[in-house]
Order: sequence, then structure tokens, then C-alpha cells
Amino acid sequence: MRLTIENGRVIDPVSGRDERVSVHLENGCIAGMGVAPAGFVAQQTIDAAGMVVAPGLIDLAARLREPGFEYRATLESEMRAALAGGVTSLSCPPDTDPPLDEPGLVEMLKHRARGLNGAKLFPLGALTVGLKGEVITEMAELAEAGCVGFSAGPEISVDTQTLLRAMQYAKTFGFTVWLQPQDPQLARGGVAHGGAVAGRLGLPGVPVIAETVALHTIFELMRVTGCRVHLCRLSSAAGIELVRRAKAEGLPVSCDIAVHHLHLTDVDIGWFDSHYRVHPPFRAQRDRDAIRAAVADGTVDAICSDHTPVDDDAKLLPFSEAEPGVTGLELLLPLTLKWAQESGVPLAGALARITSAAAPILGTGTGSLEVGAPADLCLFDPDEHWVVEPSQLLSQGRHSPFLGLEVSGRVRSTIVGGELVYTRAA
Repeated sequence: MRLTIENGRVIDPVSGRDERVSVHLENGCIAGMGVAPAGFVAQQTIDAAGMVVAPGLIDLAARLREPGFEYRATLESEMRAALAGGVTSLSCPPDTDPPLDEPGLVEMLKHRARGLNGAKLFPLGALTVGLKGEVITEMAELAEAGCVGFSAGPEISVDTQTLLRAMQYAKTFGFTVWLQPQDPQLARGGVAHGGAVAGRLGLPGVPVIAETVALHTIFELMRVTGCRVHLCRLSSAAGIELVRRAKAEGLPVSCDIAVHHLHLTDVDIGWFDSHYRVHPPFRAQRDRDAIRAAVADGTVDAICSDHTPVDDDAKLLPFSEAEPGVTGLELLLPLTLKWAQESGVPLAGALARITSAAAPILGTGTGSLEVGAPADLCLFDPDEHWVVEPSQLLSQGRHSPFLGLEVSGRVRSTIVGGELVYTRAA
């Protein structure tokens, strides 16, 4: 397929390009910029007037709910949501049912995803069998099946000795271990940030030290093993500062935050609104402000959606009983743009956090618009205003704390591997 995109504002965070220029795609790659390559004849031309042409978004955390939780979402529904959000590559955590701890499960999931012509799928394998924290999985076999890293799940449910051995194994093969820094003992039973708001509402809290204690442990193990670690969903100012020091020390660490943590705090829980029940919980304003600053200065490498579809039966319950999780694939772009506008961050810098900065963490080779790069692109109107409503979302999980909010920035077309796989109806 030979495709030309013309009249769009092309923004490439890698090269610094920001200009109106035609983009030519052929054989799944970017064949040229500006004047078409010799002999190139487009089979289809897209008029991108008024739109930004950017690398396809890369989402480091999107639960697709297969296998095991199809009543909450299906691979088909969430892939449609990904494309509608401009996401061309995504990573799914291993906490499915059964967990992704066997090569056959990973191969099946990737095969299903390929058949849907959706976003490129990069699964994480389970660090331990059944995510029980007891026996290390055969990481080498899982990597051969397509896993790009290995996760312990939504918290460090692995005893320190097992985690040490797992990191030694990972270091031997050059694998990355993905860890969400939360000590399960300190966080046990908590549903909200351990602060004054939770105290007034009578909700059990998750203290900040649940994150910082876990981070101290992880960094000590990194110093011993040399293992590369990606930290998932940081939530506190204290945690951000520890990561900043670890990077200054030279530890091989990267990190991300969920896009909703850029905007909300524990005060937003209001009167026990379960739409604000997330993991890790929304923390105090100083934490939110520290996260915003850390994304802007590059301490935080990437922004992810932390997309977690939840069904009505699990979400519409009293706050402490409701399941944590919100829909995010279709909101990753507009919420990132909202943060950038409020923080004075240039558009290219904002896009970098959801494209080029996330790419090396997954090892995808995508995230840029340089000639020869994979033709994964997102075309969006940065000035289109729309209201977040359930009827506007393609995800099967439609619970979000941003329902009713007017946002700017909407995807018009998504291209994966040089193929136009999504176009929003006018």
C-alpha cells in the first residue's frame, strides 16, 4: 500500500521536525518527506489540513482483559478503542486469568491481536508462576514467545529473595523487569491516599511509604544485580525524588505515570465517587504537582493510560468495595494535551512522552517519523473540542473520573504498518 498524507502539520519529537510537509508511506515504512521518492505513485491520498501528523501513540499499560475477563472487555473492543485513541503500539500487563506465565498463552494472545488488524501488541510476561510470587517463570521461553518484559503484577507480591533471583535471571538475558512500587504489607486494605481526606471519609489509606519502601528495596537489588527495571505508575512526590536520585546515580531505571495522575488528587474523591477508585490511589496536591513537574523535566520517561476496563457490577459499589480502574485508551492523547497546555509544555514535548520516550522502553523501534521508520502514525485535530461521555467511547469499559469533561484534541485517522486502520466518521 502506497499512501500519501498531505497538508498536515508534521511533528516528530525525535528529529525536531515541525512543519507542513507531505508524508509518503510504502511497504509499511515511511518512504519520504516532502517530494515523493522517485517512482512513487500514491494509491490513496489523505488530506490532513488542520490536523497534526504525529507518530502513533505508544501506551505502556493497557489491560485488554483477555484471557479470562471477557465479560469486562474483549480484545476486539479494546483494540478498536486503541485505534480511536491514536494508539498504534501497546503493552498489556500479565494479570489475566490465567496469567501470562506460559508461552502458549502469549502466542495465542499475539495471534488473536494480529488477526484484528489493530494496534501492535507487546505483552509482558509474568515474573512468577501464576503471579503468586513463589516460583520464577521461564523468562527466556516467554521472551521467545513475544514478551518484551516481565512484571510481578499490580504490586510487589514477591518476597525479596525471589525478586533478587528473578532480577539475576533477567540480567543474565538482558530482560527488563517491570515493577509497580507498592509494598503489599504497608498498603494492605488501603483504598485511598493515606492522608487527611481519607481520614475524614473514614477510608483505609495507602501511605506514601508503601511506595518509597518498595523503591528503596528495588534500587538496592538493582545495585547488586545490575538488572534493568521499569517502574510503573509512580504516584508520590517522595517516590519521584527517589527516582531522580537513582537516575543521577546511573542506575538503569525508567518510569511512567498514569495520565489521570497528572490531573486529579485525593480531594477529587468527593463523596465516595467510585469512578475515582484507582490503583495506586490519587494522592495529595503536592504529589500531583511533583508528578507534573517530573514529566516536564524528563524525570518521568513516559505517560501511559493505565487502561483498566471495569464492568458496572464491579464499579458501581461503595467506594471501598469498588474495583479500581478506569478507561483510558481514548483519553491518553487529550489528557496529555491538557496537561501540556496547563504546564506550558510545547506540543512536541508532550507528544514525546506518549511516543518517542516510550518506544525504547518497549524496544519497538517506533515513535518517530524519520524516513525508513515503521509507518505507524496518528492524525489528530488539536483544536477539536469534545465532551467525554460513555456514548463517545468505544471501549467496553466506560467508567472514568473525566466523564462530562470537555477536552481538546481528537484523533481523525490512525495508520499501523502503513495501512489506514481507523478513520473517525465526520
